[in-house]
Amino acid sequence: MAESCKGPHALSCSICLDFLRSPVTLQCGHSYCMDCINGYWDREDHTGVHRCPQCRHTFLTRPVLNKNTVLADLAGNMSGAGEPIPPEKDDKSGPGYVECDFCTVKKLKAVKSCLVCLASYCASHLQPHYVSAAFKRHKLVDVSASMQEKICPKHDKLLEVYCRSDGQCICLLCVMDEHRGHDTVSAAAERKEKQKQFGPKKQRYQQGIQAKEKQLSQLRKKVKALQCSGDAAVDQNEKAYSQIVQMADKRRCAMNVLIKGQEKALVSQAESLVDRVEKEILELKRGEDKLKQLSVTEDHINFLQSCQTIFDCPEPVVSSDFNVDLHTPFDFVTKAISDFRDKMESISKAIAVLTQEIQSDPDPKTREELCFYSCHLSLDPNTAFEHLLLSQENSRVTWTKKQQSYPYHAERFTEFDQVLCIEGLSGACYWEVEWQGPRVEIAMCYKGAELVENAFGYTDQSWCISLSKSGCTFWHDAIKSKISIPCSATVGVYLNHKAGSLSFFSVSASDQVMLLHKVQTAFSQPLYPGFMVSRGASVQIKGRKGTPK
Repeated sequence: MAESCKGPHALSCSICLDFLRSPVTLQCGHSYCMDCINGYWDREDHTGVHRCPQCRHTFLTRPVLNKNTVLADLAGNMSGAGEPIPPEKDDKSGPGYVECDFCTVKKLKAVKSCLVCLASYCASHLQPHYVSAAFKRHKLVDVSASMQEKICPKHDKLLEVYCRSDGQCICLLCVMDEHRGHDTVSAAAERKEKQKQFGPKKQRYQQGIQAKEKQLSQLRKKVKALQCSGDAAVDQNEKAYSQIVQMADKRRCAMNVLIKGQEKALVSQAESLVDRVEKEILELKRGEDKLKQLSVTEDHINFLQSCQTIFDCPEPVVSSDFNVDLHTPFDFVTKAISDFRDKMESISKAIAVLTQEIQSDPDPKTREELCFYSCHLSLDPNTAFEHLLLSQENSRVTWTKKQQSYPYHAERFTEFDQVLCIEGLSGACYWEVEWQGPRVEIAMCYKGAELVENAFGYTDQSWCISLSKSGCTFWHDAIKSKISIPCSATVGVYLNHKAGSLSFFSVSASDQVMLLHKVQTAFSQPLYPGFMVSRGASVQIKGRKGTPK
């Protein structure tokens, strides 16, 4: 019994508590996996002194580790005796996997990269860097798959200087060559300077998160109030109809359905806004996490190459005057029913009026209300027709005579002067565009092969309003509808996906909105905003609150 237990325990590593893999034996006699003991010593704050994890025997210099072939053979024999040893798992398809540059027969996983050698090493080939004085000044960092990005493509030297004049990382030879006379500093000095800017950026992220969380709390209260209001209205309606059941029984069920329908539409708007704010909070937290991760990296070059991307990220939009209107639309039900009890002879007519009020459109009516649902949109270069030029951070599209050199993409329009936005909308959203030129079209559509092969409005999967100096028309499934209302240079689009509502508005210079056309249907997929821009025309997507992006 004791003998059977002794076998597997003798072949176990006391660090990982698993079977020994590539076993090595120290001078004190204890054996470990090569990767385990190297990792242990890498993590230890040893200040040049290395110890055995079990007996604490001290080595003044880091021991050279050689594979113990006897233990390796014993481990192999165990697998044939019914004690299978799990194979060493190296997920070569994983994002962090890098092969050792010095392994020849079987490429092992690298554990460290050297910024002087510009190479990555497995645990065995890394040993000289720990024990040889020749490698004392070499800088070891976490293994990196992007070592080539840290090398100057012109001089094949390590990038270790930052040129402030040109805003790029360069090597020492570049300083003496094409960057002669430029304002240059070490990568570490520039990293220290730029990291100072992380404080205000992080503070703005935190302020944005706090503001959005406050908005989220208010929105949830609004959802709860709307639900309570609907429930209270239903209860009041039931009490009133119990007194006049013979006259009002036919209207009772209809009233409940209408109240719940109104509640559903309003809750739908509020829940969509809750979803959006939650996503914005998540994006802000991701931005903050990126700052934290980049702040602690030891790789100056990676830091400098990545920090500009963080600085270029759009600042969180925090509305200082955010106020959720908790007005409930069912208060008038109680008063109306109280009056009906006193006027039982006219109850049928009064309920008909009440029904009409509840059926009124719950969508926002003023520009101020619409802008509360503003969303951010960006044009998708992968869909743009070859004569459409995208500019201003992909917020403006202009027809140009010069053909653009866009690469092939399955979603690109090749027959029509059209482009889609990147964002697929599925909640309550509002956005505006400014247009100019002979003719443009503003559309909402599903994505798919059928869309690429057709013009907007010519299938049952796209809804399109065509704007020109001569007037406006609406197109859907190749059916044209004339719009008699004149359109301004600014058009607003409001979508309530869950309620199946899509509205197009003309927005005047005085912020007055006028409904051009409204669609009421059931949407089955996210809708993507799109534009058709004719020769000599352009479209500019406006930012939130109607300001340019």
